[in-house]
Amino acid sequence: MRISPAHLALVLAGLWTASLAHSEPFTVVVLPDTQNYVDFTKQKSAGFALDGSAIYLEHMRHIASKGVANGGDVVFVAAVGDVWQHLSREMDPEHERRGIRSIGAIPRPLVTPEQTLNFEIPLAVRGYRLLADAGIPFGVPPGNHDYDAWWTAAVAGTVPKDASAEALAAVPPENRQTHIGGLENFKSAFGSDSEFFRGKSWYVSAFEGGTSSAQIFAAGGYRFLHLAFEMQAGDQVLAWAERVLDEHPGIPTIVSTHDYLSARGQRVPFGTMDLARADPGYNNDAETIWRKFISRNDQILMVLSGHQPGQALRVDRNESGHAVYQMLADYQDRGQASIDAGQTANTNLGDGWYREMKFELAGDSPRVEIKTYSTHYRAYSSDLPTYAQWYKPREQPDMTDEEFLRTDDFTLELVDFRERFGAGSQQ
Repeated sequence: MRISPAHLALVLAGLWTASLAHSEPFTVVVLPDTQNYVDFTKQKSAGFALDGSAIYLEHMRHIASKGVANGGDVVFVAAVGDVWQHLSREMDPEHERRGIRSIGAIPRPLVTPEQTLNFEIPLAVRGYRLLADAGIPFGVPPGNHDYDAWWTAAVAGTVPKDASAEALAAVPPENRQTHIGGLENFKSAFGSDSEFFRGKSWYVSAFEGGTSSAQIFAAGGYRFLHLAFEMQAGDQVLAWAERVLDEHPGIPTIVSTHDYLSARGQRVPFGTMDLARADPGYNNDAETIWRKFISRNDQILMVLSGHQPGQALRVDRNESGHAVYQMLADYQDRGQASIDAGQTANTNLGDGWYREMKFELAGDSPRVEIKTYSTHYRAYSSDLPTYAQWYKPREQPDMTDEEFLRTDDFTLELVDFRERFGAGSQQ
């Protein structure tokens, strides 16, 4: 093990072993896309077979019960976006001012202002209030469904800004992208001045009122930094994040963002929602974010994402030669709970699944144990005999059952954690 000069003093003072001995295990929860639970169409009042809202609130209540204040070991919750489902506008004012034009409606009726503002967002907030009341800090990045508006836009540079309506309508499919804009709704719920973050010492920075944000939590003898990035974050967000890292140097850092990995472990966008093609001055794709920001900042330990249904793990070496653990977990397309209740169509719900990352940083081999739990089925994935039967055909059809089970129950050996972050200290 290579010991940095900064930590040599700890060794000489006899504090290295002592600090590790007091590094109690702790859990960070990864909260995948909750959009279908709070979808106003997936409630009994709308003719759905069960109330998605009941599963959602049970979900959040269970996580809250595992907080430190309630005798558990959950110290932080990292969401990955898509908190709710529907939109409130056709296009946001900022994109209108910039002359970004719509060339067609989105393919499904997602713009429902009354239900979005009066049902879905208040329900989402109600769930997060359970975490707040339990004293659990959390970070929430916006997913594409949390933006105010969607529309179809031409790939940047393929159509003149003064193009006629006929020319816009004639843009071929390969030059069309679904674009998103506006985060006023998101800021009303999760902005820096919201009930959850205003005045909180652990909420350490925000970009443009909380569209991206930073949190600090302490556990296991270390302080951790969490960065919550808006979807396909642009250069301005990355510049803000660089300043946050400069203000908190050397702290192990987790980045959560909505769209980063595919279910095959590639850093590629999903479908036609490649924001960097539609608006490159304001967005970067995942590969560019890796190259410009993540790989260059050695204190970034993990990247968490959702959006693309399924699960994946990718480990790359950054420019300093250290491991960065990149994980996808998105269970929004799971619908067994709906099928059990008698729903025969549009069953996607989520089935109450979320990730637990238990950090064990004491001893010679720091590691993180990843487990996946359903608050609806009250079981871990590894303990449910039907798990692969229910979910593998849709999410990872090319895997064996054993391989599929390992995607949601595995251990990360943090091979260079001590070299990078030292022995830790008591908070």
